[in-house]
Amino acid sequence: MRRFPAEWEKQQGILLCFPHNGNDWPGKYQAIQWAFVEFIKKISAYEQVFLIVADDKLKRKVLELLILATVNLDKVSFIIHKTNRSWMRDSGPIIVMNGSQREAINFNFNGWAKYSNHQLDKFVPQKIADFLNMPLTQATYKGKPVILEGGAIEVNGNGTLITTKECLLHPKIQVRNLGFTKLDYEAIFKEYLGVTNVIWVGDGIIGDDTHGHIDDLCRFVNKNTIVTVVENNTKSPNYKALQDNLKILQNALLENGESPNIITLPMPKDIVFDGLTLPASYANFLILNNCVLVPTFNDANDRVALNVLTDCFPEREIIGINAIDLIWGFGTLHCLSQQIPEK
Repeated sequence: MRRFPAEWEKQQGILLCFPHNGNDWPGKYQAIQWAFVEFIKKISAYEQVFLIVADDKLKRKVLELLILATVNLDKVSFIIHKTNRSWMRDSGPIIVMNGSQREAINFNFNGWAKYSNHQLDKFVPQKIADFLNMPLTQATYKGKPVILEGGAIEVNGNGTLITTKECLLHPKIQVRNLGFTKLDYEAIFKEYLGVTNVIWVGDGIIGDDTHGHIDDLCRFVNKNTIVTVVENNTKSPNYKALQDNLKILQNALLENGESPNIITLPMPKDIVFDGLTLPASYANFLILNNCVLVPTFNDANDRVALNVLTDCFPEREIIGINAIDLIWGFGTLHCLSQQIPEK
């Protein structure tokens, strides 16, 4: 029986991929490199970083940057592999427990059903499984590959998963699996992730390039508590969707039939760059061993969000990381990373 551990369970490390595609952050690539070094430094203070770099040349450059930033190199393991992008939450494997053994699941990343250049990314799961010496299983359903990104699902490790209708069930936009119904997805979640209970919220936030990933919306902070972002400005285009999601969660049940505790997180004010509203969200935090890294946006609500999450994780340090440059790539800390559960 497979089980996808919750993010707060003990981790061996975090999978990252050092950005090399400047097209993901037009005009900001220099700033992104240093933002990423700071991200690596913060993670490596708590656990191992498994860092994909495109080639030996980039590895040498990254080593220089890490040394300048006084990162403990013993806590960084390099994996040489060319990728199209750096979003490991989505192109990396999802690592589950199968009995007492770890197993990597390949959910067949296809560029969010939007971009055609993902041919290098699709080999990331095999590369990571080989590096960590674990079996890799191709996710299929009724004989066909299943396409699913890690950012589309959120679990409590006890049998409940949250996802969005917008991402997985929209009939026309960024269709991952043509014709799949709720029942189809729920069968897949049960087989590959050990999920017995699914909470379907509605739409994601404005500007989300993935068309509704859950990790910008709702996150478990323990097995029976969910934090969800809300927008208090009634004129915001996010207001109605986030209020609707809040109501769904307030009426939802966990796998044990009990109602979850619901805690609200604010949204930062709109961040607009080059005419685009960016999908900035405090829900894109990353849980580590003994720490939670939280994206911040030079916003008055940064402090509010950090305080809310401090109350949610009383035994972990809460550290804000400025993500004002990272968000130009349409994602931040959680999108860029994938946790590797401990053996």
